[in-house]
Amino acid sequence: MDDKNKLKLTSSEIGTLWGEFINGTMTDVVNRYMVSIIEDEQIKAIFEDAIKTYGKQKQQIITFIEREGFPVPIGFTDSDLFKGKQRLFTDIFCLNYLHIMTLHGLLGHSTALGVSVRKDLRDFYDSCDNDAKKMYHQTIELLLLKGNFQKDPLFYPAKNPEFVSSQDFTDGFFGKGRTLAATEIISISFNLKKSIMAKTLSIAFSQVAQTKEVRKFLMDSGKTANGQIKKCAKIMQTDNLPVPKSWETEVTTSTDSPFSDKLMLYHIGFLFQAAQNYHGAGLASAMRADLVAAYEGTILKNLMVTKKWYSLMVQNKWLEQPPLAPNRNEIAKEV
Repeated sequence: MDDKNKLKLTSSEIGTLWGEFINGTMTDVVNRYMVSIIEDEQIKAIFEDAIKTYGKQKQQIITFIEREGFPVPIGFTDSDLFKGKQRLFTDIFCLNYLHIMTLHGLLGHSTALGVSVRKDLRDFYDSCDNDAKKMYHQTIELLLLKGNFQKDPLFYPAKNPEFVSSQDFTDGFFGKGRTLAATEIISISFNLKKSIMAKTLSIAFSQVAQTKEVRKFLMDSGKTANGQIKKCAKIMQTDNLPVPKSWETEVTTSTDSPFSDKLMLYHIGFLFQAAQNYHGAGLASAMRADLVAAYEGTILKNLMVTKKWYSLMVQNKWLEQPPLAPNRNEIAKEV
């Protein structure tokens, strides 16, 4: 269909555009702060590329939204960027941050493409996905070059394929069961890295938050993430497998805030909400009873964090409302 206006965007397509704008502007503000403090020229160049790439994507998102007659969200702007007089992060943390957020972007673009029907929107998300894949490769290559990429555990190959032969395969309690399967480590390792990032940002943001209630939430979220790290780490270490290193030492002691409390609170909430996808995937792939219990407990604790997050965001009038379905009952009352 040549005439784009003949095919209106669906609610799912509008929803993904809305989410891409909000989350994209948040990450862009953080990236613009980081590029202002980074000293390593190679790392700085990748951030400059990321900022330039999102700038083009943002304009395309605005065009899509405006053509459908919807208001463009506010998202996050220069008013949320203070830059600060003292740097809050080291260069290598900034690079790791960009790598982790690129992983989130890849998932987001794939989800958006999966609900898109109109060709121009599918083409847009194809280009976004290609940009994210390029950034993914760049961040890994530079992390490897700097000696800071954390590889997942290595396995030694068995001689022949094997089949499950006992119910003990599902038993992970009290050391009676078998060791972790490679398919289970995918999610454990992934969730460990995400929780480490959430904990590190919670610590950094709690140092610079300007309001007491936001600071307390950030401290509590850091403790929650730390509990999840310990739980996953214990499972890995029981099988004598290495655990990714933490990044707390890559946060300086600065108390000079580079961001608004609104941005920092939203960012941590975003990480905990996104983590539910990964914990859910881990739960679905878990074949050991102790892993199932660990994921179920983590998901419940994350729900408690997001409940408190939602309350604070609404209380401060920081949570933008996405487009809603028409309320037919209210419309009927007005007639």
